Amino acid sequence: MDGLHVSILSIVLFIFLFVIFVYLGFYGSRWRRGDLSKLHEWALAGRRLGPYLMWFLLTADLYTAYTFIAVPSLVLASGPVGFFAAFYSAVTPFIALLFMPRLWTIAKNRGYITAADFIKDRFNNKILAGLVAITGVVAELPYIALQIVGMQVALLILLLGLGVSNIALASDLSLLVAFIILAAFVFTSGLRGAALTAVYKDIIILGTVISIAIYVPLAFGGFSGAFHNAQTLSSQINLALNNVNKPIFYNYLPNTLAAHTAYISLAIGSAFALYLYPHAVNASVSSDSKKSLKLSLALQPFYSIILAIIALFGILAYANPNVISFIAKTHSGAVTVPALIGYSMPDWFVGIALLGIFIGGLVPAAIMAIGAANLLTRNIIKEFKPNMSPSTESALAKWISTAFKFLALALVFATPSTYAIQLQLLGGIIILQTLPSVFLGLYTNKLHGYALVGGWVGGMFSGIYLTLLANHFGPLKTSSFLTPLGQMYIGVISTLINLAIGLIGTAIAYGVGWRPVSNIRAEEIG
Repeated sequence: MDGLHVSILSIVLFIFLFVIFVYLGFYGSRWRRGDLSKLHEWALAGRRLGPYLMWFLLTADLYTAYTFIAVPSLVLASGPVGFFAAFYSAVTPFIALLFMPRLWTIAKNRGYITAADFIKDRFNNKILAGLVAITGVVAELPYIALQIVGMQVALLILLLGLGVSNIALASDLSLLVAFIILAAFVFTSGLRGAALTAVYKDIIILGTVISIAIYVPLAFGGFSGAFHNAQTLSSQINLALNNVNKPIFYNYLPNTLAAHTAYISLAIGSAFALYLYPHAVNASVSSDSKKSLKLSLALQPFYSIILAIIALFGILAYANPNVISFIAKTHSGAVTVPALIGYSMPDWFVGIALLGIFIGGLVPAAIMAIGAANLLTRNIIKEFKPNMSPSTESALAKWISTAFKFLALALVFATPSTYAIQLQLLGGIIILQTLPSVFLGLYTNKLHGYALVGGWVGGMFSGIYLTLLANHFGPLKTSSFLTPLGQMYIGVISTLINLAIGLIGTAIAYGVGWRPVSNIRAEEIG
């Protein structure tokens, strides 16, 4: 397409760097060798990841292809509220420090691989553990699908610039080949391959973010020029993305209770949700020590600075009018950063940066599929086949992980990307319903298992119902609900309902004589 800085050099660099990525993925099977026929060796890298590898692995979970796509898109379309992501990414590590080291300790002492393993013994309740496992699997599927959506947008810019006639077919074939390769090296290397490729992916993405943040302002009049252009061009963007014919205000968050409630509840709810996802749990318990995990989490706030810069790209897009014209033409905020790269950066850099976004989807997809496979194998299938051998358990997890990746790919191929994005609005709300069991369970066993089951049911029902109600039982466009305090993230509301039911149910159980019994000793949690 005219104006895009894409050339043969761009595609050569893209392919060359992807080959290095593939090599690292397969090399993982020989790195720090272990018996990959055992699930903890395949899925947790033998619990031997040090602090810096842990840092890269956890950031690979957090800063994905869709982060690169969604955060700037939200800022572009909605203004300063999009910066909630920078706030929540700064808060999340401190929340994780309260819970993940305790989970690591008990997982190490008792050989746990999933959060549901812990729940089963903590509350002596297989039903609760099964619900936690199913919740994690369901929440993970659209999360992987969204990584694919992000990868599709990177391919779109590359293929448009090369003048490919049938972009949809070329993009689908490229994704299929990439996922076959991904499935192959994850099958053979497990989390080791994901950890090595996470380092590679993070280095490229860090270089990309810093380079864009320096080059584009210098070449196109700086952020002052971007804000100036936004005054006249934001109406065009608002009409294209929101069907509203008026300017978007970018300068600051409106000083109203409603705006603050929406911002804070979304940030806090998202922060608590993140380390409940199976891929975050999986990465956390793969650490070689509690000290390594704490150090890696303590270093995480550095990435909130990077995320804030990524969010600013939603405004920096206005610095180059060609980018704004392209976004308006496609009616998609998802193309913001790839278009900014394609129209503003040199052709050689375009190939590197788009590769960073592309593998920024593959790495977390690998970790997410491993996390989901662990839950299905350990906490669903093994409940019906308790005598499963370690090698069978590992082999089953590998095949489920492979199938899960292609199930997510099929979801994207079969449905418009808009629906995958809409499903993700429910993802955080759904996974938050495991918070009382997992996070509170790490500090107390004095909650009744069936009261927590009742809380899960109440929280899940209210979360889904309020989401449908807020969207007038039509397409999902918001995850906030209007309360007397203003708009509030539905995940926070439903989790409070969940907690209330769990606590009231526990109080009733105590009243009729129930007393907690746990298979886990206090000293095993640490």
